[in-house]
Formats: sequence, structure tokens, C-alpha cells
Amino acid sequence: MEAMARWQPGARERLQTAALERFAQQGYEGTTVAEIAATAGLTERTFFRHFADKREVLFSGQEEFARVFVAAVDEAEGDDAMSIIATALATATSSLFPGERRSWSRARQAVIDADPSLQERELLKLSALAVAMTSALRRRGISATAATLAAESGVAVFRVAFTGWIAAGEERSFGELLRAVFAELRSLVDTV
Repeated sequence: MEAMARWQPGARERLQTAALERFAQQGYEGTTVAEIAATAGLTERTFFRHFADKREVLFSGQEEFARVFVAAVDEAEGDDAMSIIATALATATSSLFPGERRSWSRARQAVIDADPSLQERELLKLSALAVAMTSALRRRGISATAATLAAESGVAVFRVAFTGWIAAGEERSFGELLRAVFAELRSLVDTV
């Protein structure tokens, strides 16, 4: 058996690609870390240098994900909570979800949708994002109620736009979908 290179470049990305491939073929629960590592041409030890467990292949970078949104809230101009959130979502998603990320996001979401424990983890990630954006709005002097409503609404808009963005055949950018979903939200709120 040929020895594997110890520090191959791109190991993290190769492991993520291999994991998605395995999860799609045999399900999340039916896939082992050893299989992921072997598919990537790496060792289990290398896997554990990059990820604590196989779930982290799908959820690593969660802190960075939230940080990008919070930074966008901090940098957005104005003092209207919903306008700040709309600007922040557009800014954050343009860097986190470029067009070339769509196929990865589709595959990742298919794995999550097939496993209740992963669905729960995804919901916790989005809940943490709402809390972080609420705190960022509060630091800007926005009332607790307005900050919470804006952040929670923003996460709902994000989820709906994301679902649209990864839908089969969808070609619009994430930004276009965000604008459409925000417009729909405004029309619903205007009828109250």
C-alpha cells in the first residue's frame, strides 16, 4: 500500500467534498469517518486535525458565518432596524454565497434534509444567528423588541431566499432572491 502524503494541500476541502459524496451515496448515519478519509485519500488522523466529528464537516465555520452577518449589521448605515438587516443580509450573503457555492449548498442541504439530528443542528445555527444579529442591533441603540423582530424576520427571509437559491433550475443570485423575499414580507406586513 502506498503511503499517503502527510500534509497535502487542500485537505479540508477534499474531506468536505468526500463527505458530501459519501453522505449522498449511503446517508449520513451510514457513513464513517474512515470512509470519508479514504475517499479523500487521507487518513483518519488528518480528518480529526480538521474536524471534531463527521457532523462538523457540514457545520464547521459556524462562528465565522455569524461573524460575517454581525459585521455587516455593525457596518450598515442608518438607524431603521429592518433596513439595517436588509443591508446586512445582502452584504453577508454576497460574500458567503457566490454563484459557484450553489452546488455545494444544494448537496449539503440535501444531506441535512435527510437527517433529523442535522436539521436540528441547522435550526440551532440559525437561531444563534438571530440572537447574534439582535445583539448587534441592540448595541446600535435599537429597542429590544425592534431588534428581535428585525433579526428574527431577517433569518426567516434568509431561509426562504436560501431555499429558493438552491432549488433545482434556479439561476437568480442570492441578492435577487433576498430582494424578492423582502418585498413579499413588506407586502404581507402592509396588509396588517
